[in-house]
Amino acid sequence: MDITINTPEETQVLAETIGLVADAGDTIILSGDLGAGKTTMTKGIALGLGIDQMIKSPTYTIIREYQHGRIPLYHMDVYRIESDADDLGLDEYFEGEGLSVVEWGKLLGEFLPTDYLDITIIKDPNDIEKRTVSIQAFGVKSESFLKRIQQKMEENV
Repeated sequence: MDITINTPEETQVLAETIGLVADAGDTIILSGDLGAGKTTMTKGIALGLGIDQMIKSPTYTIIREYQHGRIPLYHMDVYRIESDADDLGLDEYFEGEGLSVVEWGKLLGEFLPTDYLDITIIKDPNDIEKRTVSIQAFGVKSESFLKRIQQKMEENV
Protein backbone atom coordinates (compact mmCIF):
# COMPACT_ATOMS: atom_id res chain seq x y z
CA MET A 1 0.00 0.00 0.00
CA ASP A 2 1.41 3.40 -1.00
CA ILE A 3 0.07 6.66 0.44
CA THR A 4 0.96 10.20 -0.60
CA ILE A 5 1.38 12.54 2.36
CA ASN A 6 1.41 16.28 1.68
CA THR A 7 1.95 17.73 5.16
CA PRO A 8 3.32 16.73 8.57
CA GLU A 9 -0.29 16.85 9.81
CA GLU A 10 -1.28 14.15 7.31
CA THR A 11 1.66 12.07 8.56
CA GLN A 12 0.30 12.42 12.09
CA VAL A 13 -3.22 11.36 11.03
CA LEU A 14 -1.87 8.23 9.32
CA ALA A 15 0.39 7.48 12.28
CA GLU A 16 -2.42 7.92 14.83
CA THR A 17 -4.54 5.51 12.78
CA ILE A 18 -1.73 2.96 12.97
CA GLY A 19 -1.51 3.42 16.74
CA LEU A 20 -5.27 3.09 17.17
CA VAL A 21 -5.34 -0.38 15.60
CA ALA A 22 -2.00 -1.77 16.85
CA ASP A 23 -2.05 -4.90 19.00
CA ALA A 24 0.42 -6.21 21.56
CA GLY A 25 3.22 -8.04 19.78
CA ASP A 26 2.95 -6.02 16.55
CA THR A 27 6.25 -4.79 15.13
CA ILE A 28 6.89 -1.90 12.75
CA ILE A 29 10.18 -1.46 10.91
CA LEU A 30 10.51 2.21 9.92
CA SER A 31 12.81 3.12 7.05
CA GLY A 32 13.66 6.35 5.31
CA ASP A 33 16.47 8.83 4.83
CA LEU A 34 17.53 11.18 7.59
CA GLY A 35 14.76 13.73 8.06
CA ALA A 36 12.14 11.63 6.26
CA GLY A 37 9.84 11.65 9.29
CA LYS A 38 10.47 8.38 11.14
CA THR A 39 10.33 9.99 14.59
CA THR A 40 7.36 12.16 13.55
CA MET A 41 5.59 8.95 12.52
CA THR A 42 6.41 7.36 15.89
CA LYS A 43 5.05 10.42 17.75
CA GLY A 44 1.74 10.04 15.91
CA ILE A 45 1.63 6.30 16.58
CA ALA A 46 2.14 7.07 20.28
CA LEU A 47 -0.83 9.47 20.22
CA GLY A 48 -2.95 6.73 18.64
CA LEU A 49 -1.92 4.45 21.50
CA GLY A 50 -3.02 7.09 24.01
CA ILE A 51 0.52 7.97 25.09
CA ASP A 52 0.83 11.66 25.91
CA GLN A 53 4.48 11.66 26.99
CA MET A 54 7.00 13.52 24.85
CA ILE A 55 8.47 11.03 22.36
CA LYS A 56 12.20 11.49 21.83
CA SER A 57 14.39 9.83 19.26
CA PRO A 58 16.25 6.93 20.88
CA THR A 59 19.31 7.46 18.66
CA TYR A 60 21.80 7.27 21.53
CA THR A 61 19.78 5.25 24.05
CA ILE A 62 18.76 2.66 21.40
CA ILE A 63 15.47 1.76 23.16
CA ARG A 64 12.88 3.95 24.90
CA GLU A 65 9.85 2.42 26.60
CA TYR A 66 6.56 4.27 27.02
CA GLN A 67 4.21 2.40 29.35
CA HIS A 68 1.29 4.80 29.79
CA GLY A 69 -0.94 4.02 26.83
CA ARG A 70 -3.46 1.42 25.71
CA ILE A 71 -0.46 -0.87 25.19
CA PRO A 72 3.23 -0.07 25.78
CA LEU A 73 5.33 1.44 23.00
CA TYR A 74 8.88 0.20 22.52
CA HIS A 75 10.64 2.79 20.36
CA MET A 76 14.02 1.69 19.04
CA ASP A 77 16.66 3.23 16.83
CA VAL A 78 19.26 0.72 15.67
CA TYR A 79 21.18 3.07 13.37
CA ARG A 80 24.25 3.02 15.61
CA ILE A 81 24.22 -0.73 16.26
CA GLU A 82 26.78 -2.70 14.37
CA SER A 83 27.16 -6.36 15.27
CA ASP A 84 25.72 -6.18 18.79
CA ALA A 85 22.03 -6.66 17.94
CA ASP A 86 21.97 -10.13 19.48
CA ASP A 87 23.05 -8.66 22.83
CA LEU A 88 20.05 -6.33 23.08
CA GLY A 89 17.36 -8.97 23.65
CA LEU A 90 15.12 -7.46 20.97
CA ASP A 91 13.01 -10.64 20.74
CA GLU A 92 11.66 -9.87 24.21
CA TYR A 93 10.28 -6.61 22.83
CA PHE A 94 9.07 -8.08 19.52
CA GLU A 95 7.14 -10.80 21.38
CA GLY A 96 6.17 -8.58 24.30
CA GLU A 97 3.10 -6.82 25.59
CA GLY A 98 3.44 -3.74 23.42
CA LEU A 99 4.05 -2.32 19.97
CA SER A 100 7.67 -2.27 18.78
CA VAL A 101 8.65 0.54 16.41
CA VAL A 102 12.19 0.18 15.08
CA GLU A 103 13.81 3.03 13.19
CA TRP A 104 16.46 1.84 10.72
CA GLY A 105 15.29 -1.71 11.50
CA LYS A 106 16.52 -3.23 8.24
CA LEU A 107 20.04 -2.78 9.62
CA LEU A 108 19.23 -5.66 12.00
CA GLY A 109 19.86 -8.13 9.18
CA GLU A 110 19.51 -11.67 10.52
CA PHE A 111 18.04 -10.30 13.79
CA LEU A 112 15.07 -8.75 11.96
CA PRO A 113 11.84 -10.32 13.23
CA THR A 114 10.12 -12.75 10.87
CA ASP A 115 6.73 -10.99 11.16
CA TYR A 116 6.65 -7.21 10.83
CA LEU A 117 5.04 -4.26 9.10
CA ASP A 118 7.54 -2.44 6.91
CA ILE A 119 6.88 1.30 6.64
CA THR A 120 9.18 3.20 4.30
CA ILE A 121 8.97 6.98 4.11
CA ILE A 122 10.34 8.55 0.92
CA LYS A 123 10.91 12.29 0.67
CA ASP A 124 9.79 14.08 -2.49
CA PRO A 125 12.81 15.83 -4.02
CA ASN A 126 10.62 18.68 -5.30
CA ASP A 127 8.48 19.38 -2.21
CA ILE A 128 9.98 19.67 1.27
CA GLU A 129 6.80 18.44 3.02
CA LYS A 130 5.57 15.79 0.60
CA ARG A 131 6.26 12.10 1.31
CA THR A 132 5.30 8.74 -0.11
CA VAL A 133 4.65 6.19 2.63
CA SER A 134 4.89 2.59 1.53
CA ILE A 135 3.45 -0.03 3.90
CA GLN A 136 4.09 -3.73 3.35
CA ALA A 137 3.30 -6.69 5.60
CA PHE A 138 5.69 -9.58 6.18
CA GLY A 139 3.96 -12.40 8.04
CA VAL A 140 0.43 -13.38 9.04
CA LYS A 141 0.20 -11.14 12.12
CA SER A 142 1.39 -8.13 10.13
CA GLU A 143 -1.02 -8.87 7.28
CA SER A 144 -3.81 -8.63 9.85
CA PHE A 145 -2.29 -5.38 11.19
CA LEU A 146 -2.22 -3.89 7.67
CA LYS A 147 -5.87 -4.88 7.09
CA ARG A 148 -6.87 -3.14 10.34
CA ILE A 149 -5.04 0.02 9.20
CA GLN A 150 -6.77 -0.07 5.80
CA GLN A 151 -10.21 -0.59 7.38
CA LYS A 152 -9.70 2.26 9.84
CA MET A 153 -8.56 4.58 7.04
CA GLU A 154 -11.64 3.69 5.01
CA GLU A 155 -13.85 4.50 8.02
CA ASN A 156 -12.21 7.92 8.31
CA VAL A 157 -12.76 8.89 4.65
